[in-house]
Amino acid sequence: MLVTGSLLLALMGAGVGFAEGSSSSADQPDQPNIVIVFMDDMGWGDLSCQGETRWETPNIDRLAREGVRFTRFYVSQPVCSASRSSLLTGCYANRLSFYGALGPSVRWGIAPEETTLGEMLQGEGYATALFGKWHLGHLPEYLPTRHGFDEFYGLPYSNDMWPFHPESPGAWPPLPLFRGEELVDLNPDQTTLTRALTLRSVDFIERQAAEKKPFFLYLAQPMPHVPIFASLPFTGRTPTPYGDTVSELDWSVGEVLAALDRTGTASNTLVLVTSDNGPWLSYGDHAGTTQGLREGKGTTFEGGVRVPALARFPGRIPAGRVVEEPLMTIDVLPTLAEVVGAELPELSIDGRSAWDLFQAKPNASSPQEYYGLWYNRNDLQAVISGRWKLHLPHKYRSLEGRPGGTGGIPTKYNYGLATPLALFDLVLDPGEQTDVSQANPKVLARMLRHADELRERLGDNLTKTKGAENRPHGKIVPKSQ
Repeated sequence: MLVTGSLLLALMGAGVGFAEGSSSSADQPDQPNIVIVFMDDMGWGDLSCQGETRWETPNIDRLAREGVRFTRFYVSQPVCSASRSSLLTGCYANRLSFYGALGPSVRWGIAPEETTLGEMLQGEGYATALFGKWHLGHLPEYLPTRHGFDEFYGLPYSNDMWPFHPESPGAWPPLPLFRGEELVDLNPDQTTLTRALTLRSVDFIERQAAEKKPFFLYLAQPMPHVPIFASLPFTGRTPTPYGDTVSELDWSVGEVLAALDRTGTASNTLVLVTSDNGPWLSYGDHAGTTQGLREGKGTTFEGGVRVPALARFPGRIPAGRVVEEPLMTIDVLPTLAEVVGAELPELSIDGRSAWDLFQAKPNASSPQEYYGLWYNRNDLQAVISGRWKLHLPHKYRSLEGRPGGTGGIPTKYNYGLATPLALFDLVLDPGEQTDVSQANPKVLARMLRHADELRERLGDNLTKTKGAENRPHGKIVPKSQ
């Protein structure tokens, strides 16, 4: 691993920074900097500002005090690769022919014609870096350095896709760690991973501040996705190993915020912290919580698709606001395009700017009349519109009230459970327990029309509908290459 041994100890002993000195905000470029911290499998209820009491998350909570907290922030699909494709392109994953979680055997990735956040911001003169998990293709033509990131250090896919997986030991190849397009380690020491990614993020901020160049930092933490790890200073800090992992991730956010403060760039930086989907509940004490939202990762119930989200931009986003309107990761790219004055991608996207909501303007509403939620191989399973959520008939997995596993060994889900057509009022019933379709026939009819429109545009495997607007993913690379 690149940052290990004596180098890592030196970095730890030196504190959080690599560069010395700081610069005032007056010395910084007019274009705002962008920082996105994307957690992996962090549950809606894992933060102390959202109800967690077993551990504290003071640095992420700071964003809630100094910015805006979104209580209904959604991912487009409750699984790794599909979710990340939406954040980085402003598109529903199935528009890009993305689904599931791409593993080491998959030989395709994001199409070169798609415009990522990194590419959009590079076009505006930004320095761009991704430290952490990519998961949009691991072959050279699909790595971040080919899709808008000047710097990359991290994993091409999930941290459990390695030979030490508890359910299938030895079945996966060694887990690669990349620096740029160079393989620098196999099966890296994951106890040092969060810290190493954090220190590189701090270094990137300090270098760009010294050069007075606008920057986009995408810190895509591989955890608290299992297997969970924490470095020695955080081991045993909370009652559970999962809490230790979350505590170190919170520390990481604090180090990024401290670097912004130290370099004088905080006042000109928009910071967004969110997650790629809900918690992996079958892992029990190695998984997060939803604070009463139904189900978790791998389902389109609220626990799987509603994720924590907090944003801060001093002077542009008012402090201490809570936004209860629905938003989705597809809206992040067009929102940032408005903030930095960038052109939207040439190819059609699904997101719309939500900058009014980020600023918590009075009477601001969701930029979208409705959102679709797909899963599996692009089954349209649910539609959200304002306070309403329509579940279309589909099958799902559940523990059905049983506890999850312990010590990193998961409990088996029950698969093939069927949910009928049902309408939920998420304001009164965020746990999705009471079907109110019979009492709201006009709402039901409107939501079904939304579902039909989404099917026509983007397809639906459940009804064998091929979408008119879908685009192919990147080409499949032969194994000989």
